Amino acid sequence: MTDELWFRTPAPDWFEALPLGNGHLGAKVYGRVADERIALNLDDVWSGDGPRQLTVPDGPAVLADVRRLLLTDRDQLAATDRTRALQGPLVESYQPLADLVIRSAGTATAYRRGLDLTTGIAGVEYTVDGTRFRRETFVSAPDQVLVWTITADRPGAIDLDLGLESQHPISTEVADGIYGVVGHAPSGLTIEYRESPDPIRYEQGHGIGFGVALRAVADGGSVTTSAAGVAVRGASRVTVTLAAASTFAGWSVPPGRDPLVALGEAVAILDAVAVDKLRERHIEDHASLYGRATLELGVPVDLPTGERIKAVAAGGNDPDLVALAFNLGRYLLIASSRSGTQAANLQGIWNQDRRPMWASDWTNNINTQMNYWLADLTGLSECFEPLTDLLEGLAESGTETARILYDAPGWVSHHNSDLWMATWPVGDGGDDPVWSMCATCGVWLTAHLMEHYRFTLDADFLRERAYPVIVGAAEFVLAMLVADEDGVLQFIPSTAPEHHFVLPSGEEASVDLTSTYDIWLIRELFANLAEAERVLGLSSSLAERTAAARLPEIRVTSDGRLHEWPTDWEPSEIHHRHQSHLYGLYPGAEIDPFRTPELAAAARRSLEVRTDGAVNGGWTAAWLVALWARLFEPSRAVAVIQDYLSRLVSDNLMSRDGDIFQIDANFGITGCIPELLLQSHTDVIRVLPALPAEWPAGSFRGLRARGGLEFDVSWRDGVVTEAAVRASVAGTYRIALPSGERTVELTPGRQLDLVRPA
Repeated sequence: MTDELWFRTPAPDWFEALPLGNGHLGAKVYGRVADERIALNLDDVWSGDGPRQLTVPDGPAVLADVRRLLLTDRDQLAATDRTRALQGPLVESYQPLADLVIRSAGTATAYRRGLDLTTGIAGVEYTVDGTRFRRETFVSAPDQVLVWTITADRPGAIDLDLGLESQHPISTEVADGIYGVVGHAPSGLTIEYRESPDPIRYEQGHGIGFGVALRAVADGGSVTTSAAGVAVRGASRVTVTLAAASTFAGWSVPPGRDPLVALGEAVAILDAVAVDKLRERHIEDHASLYGRATLELGVPVDLPTGERIKAVAAGGNDPDLVALAFNLGRYLLIASSRSGTQAANLQGIWNQDRRPMWASDWTNNINTQMNYWLADLTGLSECFEPLTDLLEGLAESGTETARILYDAPGWVSHHNSDLWMATWPVGDGGDDPVWSMCATCGVWLTAHLMEHYRFTLDADFLRERAYPVIVGAAEFVLAMLVADEDGVLQFIPSTAPEHHFVLPSGEEASVDLTSTYDIWLIRELFANLAEAERVLGLSSSLAERTAAARLPEIRVTSDGRLHEWPTDWEPSEIHHRHQSHLYGLYPGAEIDPFRTPELAAAARRSLEVRTDGAVNGGWTAAWLVALWARLFEPSRAVAVIQDYLSRLVSDNLMSRDGDIFQIDANFGITGCIPELLLQSHTDVIRVLPALPAEWPAGSFRGLRARGGLEFDVSWRDGVVTEAAVRASVAGTYRIALPSGERTVELTPGRQLDLVRPA
């Protein structure tokens, strides 16, 4: 089934629990009967006690050393090591909040657990001693509460006990029928990959405080609230509402010190809701976003999701499961990224560990970006807003980092960021520069702002929010460019993210003159600046200077691959997970088989070398789908999708690689599958440009194209049977169907049928 995950058993662990959220409050529902546990998160509960100070004393001198080591001494190893002196503190970590625990008696039969993506409601049905029970859980964006209900088909059959537990120290507060807890997140925490005798540190009155409040209302029976929890006896229906708040007051100031203030905010939320309207208001809000786009592939399959995954792993073809994975990604973005919330982090808003992998932070050399590839493309432009907020915070914080480290104007953001807007290379001198020393992560992020404009054509957004951030990034990059002996401007220090190269000595280094990745990013940034000024009717000296900058050329190796570094060094990992040197193919738009066949051939050869015999991880698989799609290689793309569904997801289709959960793969798959169906990154919009033979029949509704366009397309036996387009602004467009290309005039508010249904 294209819009439902369902199972015959409860979730065995946190990974397979069902995700719910409203961007601010996240929940994972296990679906247990006797001992239910709903794991809670709040998007602004992190470790730390406020913004930290970057205290690198001699950044510009270090930068001068690195430039000399590369330009004069040609010593990449020494340059790599010298950049450690630019590292600042490690990032803080995203935290779990609490668990809602619900205990009841009895052994369940005829059990069914599911998540309806169209409504955002997780349901559990079961029978105990002849009584049929139904539980529902959802997290409402309009009312900012989690709602849990249970009904029984026999009056008075519901007995249960509710409580709140947390990995953090908490205390209980009870008043006026509300049960609540207050506590603090750690004021200091050592990231999971570093050892420490005291890795999780709580200090009285420090750290982000939180309050969680719940109220239970029953039809029939009794409800008793005490410090021990909430006891319900003899009810026919129970509705539990839960709200949470924190003392986080913004990234640039310390958090509030009194968690009772947060609890008061949570109680006020509970007091404001109309219980009888919660479900209706939630569904209306959720459906208004989820219903904007759909994908259907093949025949719907009504089997438990885990069984379908196992069938694919055994070699089966289930196009409907691909559609379900696509739809799940859209659902997850709706649940984790809404107006006024934090941007979706490495785990969206769901995390069970106080020391999560890689801090569950914003990892900005691919992962944060991948989280948002799907937003505009699948009609979720509102869900993009938190990324814009994040960029504005990084730009503000990164202005000081650019000054301290590089004596440069503009702003910079490196590999990792957290709630406190860390923008420096992290590690305190102890992390490998191969990941920490990536000074163009902010540049990549700005590309999303320009893409958002291209999809929405929102000139006010471009003028007021995107353009200032793009300008700051361009000012920084321009200041960082230095001429080599040939007069070519080099961006130093430069890396290919997370990938070492092997020197003739056999030693590994990572810092060099401008990598191909950085060339793509800088060229795109300068082009985006020029485009933004054309749209806005501006003309700046900054744009003139960027246009005149003599950047390194993109080069091809003697065996036909794209260079990854300025020298064709031996890679430390031939199957490395990052495809950064292929940025110009995707998500960039410079490489195109029609316009730049030589570069496309080099990209194809690079991909063949990188992937032949490789065992992909989740987000790598997503990226590969789009790269192969841009090269019109559907069989290779669909093979990656099949492999992803076979071994890189839990039974609930959430990305999982061993005991590691990263949500970027879920978002990335959803953002990359459409590249097989609709491409609009060149001056020709291509419909079904790389349709896999494994998907002979299907349809999509509401996929967006750049230029403010929206498409509905159906096909059967690989042939388009229906195609329609709608425009938000008037314009002339070139549209290529499999049957041929045509130029069309579009008018806002009117649909043009490109292929009429028979």
